[in-house]
Amino acid sequence: MSLTTQLHVLGQAAREAARFLAGLSTEEKNRALLAMADQILASQEEILAANEEDLKVGREKNLSAPLLDRLTLTPARLQGIIASIHQAAFLPDPIGKILAEWKREDGLAFQKMSVPLGVIGIIYESRPNVTVDAAILCLKAGNACLLRGGSEAFHTNTALATSLQLALKATHFPEACIQLVPTTDRAAIPILCEMEEHLDCIIPRGGKALIETVVRHARMPVIKHNDGICAAYIDQEANLKMASELVFNAKHQRPSACNALETVLLHEKIATEFLKTAGKKLLQEGVELRCSSELLALVPDSLRKEFSQQIKKASKEDFRTEFLALTLALKTVASVEEAIDHITGHGSHHSDLIVTENQQTAEQFLREVDSATVYWNASTRFTDGGEFGFGAEIGISTGKFHARGPMGLAELTSYKYLIRGHGQIRK
Repeated sequence: MSLTTQLHVLGQAAREAARFLAGLSTEEKNRALLAMADQILASQEEILAANEEDLKVGREKNLSAPLLDRLTLTPARLQGIIASIHQAAFLPDPIGKILAEWKREDGLAFQKMSVPLGVIGIIYESRPNVTVDAAILCLKAGNACLLRGGSEAFHTNTALATSLQLALKATHFPEACIQLVPTTDRAAIPILCEMEEHLDCIIPRGGKALIETVVRHARMPVIKHNDGICAAYIDQEANLKMASELVFNAKHQRPSACNALETVLLHEKIATEFLKTAGKKLLQEGVELRCSSELLALVPDSLRKEFSQQIKKASKEDFRTEFLALTLALKTVASVEEAIDHITGHGSHHSDLIVTENQQTAEQFLREVDSATVYWNASTRFTDGGEFGFGAEIGISTGKFHARGPMGLAELTSYKYLIRGHGQIRK
């Protein structure tokens, strides 16, 4: 069987499974989800062994530290995955909601009701937790899913998908509700993108090359996010202690995440003080600071001497780069307007932050920065479906059509109109 034929067989099975899911009650879907949580716990040993096999291959291939971190599953991370399944099971069902209703003078009654999207294709790299996050959210929202993970996590994804399908079988669901493409062949990606008769939308999660490939080939709607070039503007009226803590958390806690900070814009009046305090803390924890020429001139001699290898001159490209590492680009600005202009021209519309005690300045930033999530005095690391109260997330969209920001259950639905009459005809 050719790869094309194989994928179309999976797609047809997913379409049939989607019809099954669309007719289920909330209780039936929740029962399957809880069975999945139990099965992953029961399969923990096999899943972690598969993950170690992937990590071994990754180290042999000299994958970068951020990629290895994204790939790694630990007992604690697996418990987090199980917790997210439980959380999704107890979230409100997004299907069957009446979003609006009205009636014409002739008695014709209209309802706008939420329905599943149908079949969702998800193409992703590195993170095996996406296998579970995508599957459980799709199922809770009544959608079948066809998953294509990255080759670097193939064994882990296979073990997770097998566990999920065992739970489906135990609860008398079609196994085709959740399917993993059983190949690492990159040729599968354009084939999936051209299966518009089977897939209602496709969601790529990964690097720029993957997203560009999907957008180029897709014949169905694509929900995507571009680079996570997240920026923080530290205003002249910022609480610098707070600013230090927020920047450190957003950069250092998990630098490989797409919501990690990559750029810091410092109001010129507080730039030197920021370097003496927050800058020093970042340097002490191994962060490389790439400073604009103006900011470089403000670096205290004591820091320049002690951390000479970590303080460098920034290039123009550094302010358009998602480092995904302990590297931070910094520059000075003269106003909030200049900060907004910089984010508009260099950002990726993902997550951006202002630190200030001035409410008027903050509201201007919140209003004028055109990103999916915009923060005032809070870390960009909160851009996550779980942190937003969505349970798991299927991705973060930086687009504007259909979904934007962390995508939970509501973003995996569409709607249809139900019209009830008693013989009305159009005149």
